Amino acid sequence: MSATATRETSQGPVPGTAARAVLPGVLRASLGWIDAHRSGFALPGDVLEPHAEVNTTLKPLGELAQLCATVRLVTEPGAPEHRTAGELVDFAWHEVASGDLLLELLRAEPYATYPYEIYAAFAGYGLRHEGFERLARPLTASRAWAHAEQHPNRQLGLVNSQRRVGVTPYTDAGTVLSRTWLGGLAEPWMFEGPAGYALTHTVYHLTDWGRMPERMPEKLDAYLRAWLPAWTDGCLECGQWDLTGELLAVAAALPGPPPLDLLDTAWPGLAGAQHPTGCLPENGPLAAEDSGPDPYPFVDCYHSTLVTAFASALSLAALRRRDEAGPGRERRTA
Repeated sequence: MSATATRETSQGPVPGTAARAVLPGVLRASLGWIDAHRSGFALPGDVLEPHAEVNTTLKPLGELAQLCATVRLVTEPGAPEHRTAGELVDFAWHEVASGDLLLELLRAEPYATYPYEIYAAFAGYGLRHEGFERLARPLTASRAWAHAEQHPNRQLGLVNSQRRVGVTPYTDAGTVLSRTWLGGLAEPWMFEGPAGYALTHTVYHLTDWGRMPERMPEKLDAYLRAWLPAWTDGCLECGQWDLTGELLAVAAALPGPPPLDLLDTAWPGLAGAQHPTGCLPENGPLAAEDSGPDPYPFVDCYHSTLVTAFASALSLAALRRRDEAGPGRERRTA
């Protein structure tokens, strides 16, 4: 997939044109691949058994629910992508037996936080389970929950999960944020893969997966606008397609107008990595265009394809907000 020619004025290309040229197709293709491969997200019959591998069963399904819920909420009603994203969330909810399976997980592993985080993805979308919340309430108020030893960006995820469910967070988000790589305004040349994923998820949890950009502190907004272009360019150059998509989602989650130069530079590059079927690998060499309907193993491309759909939907929503606000109008947060 390649970018179409950009519109130009006497001053040069119109900012945002290159991104707008490829984004609808990228979103349509990536979401289409996910829909066509929804069986890959289905839970096995023994998912509740002790030997079941969470990272290859519940984790992909939770990611499907979270990212497609956001795609549904930021796309325009009536659009095919809006409908498809909603159907995929419904599919995920059906896979967890409308919350019953998550309740069983919570009973079996009251010390684990991942059932709550998966549930919160559905709760933020409006799908609730009374029994799960009744059991989760005392667990999330326990000393064990308050002192769970996790990385700060994961703690922010728990805070945001509790916000979504509608309970008082177990700790202060600002205090946790200050201990993250991003919150500490780490030296930008220290950026590498794990730090990149940590900062992207810090932004997701802080902004509720791009839905509340106004939560972003001004100093973090300025820092990200300054350094996202270099980090994204480096990821594209190295073929880190998954992290490129995550960084573009961060760019679209910033308050105020989106960074148009970054979107114009990076989105055509990521679009060029997308296979005609709509998928793309997490990293590494790209398959030939004629490599068949499944050019990569599902496990090697489902996440990057989901992230591409998520980031493209957020980017299109950010461009719409800019159009509605009019030129020169910016929103800043304290």
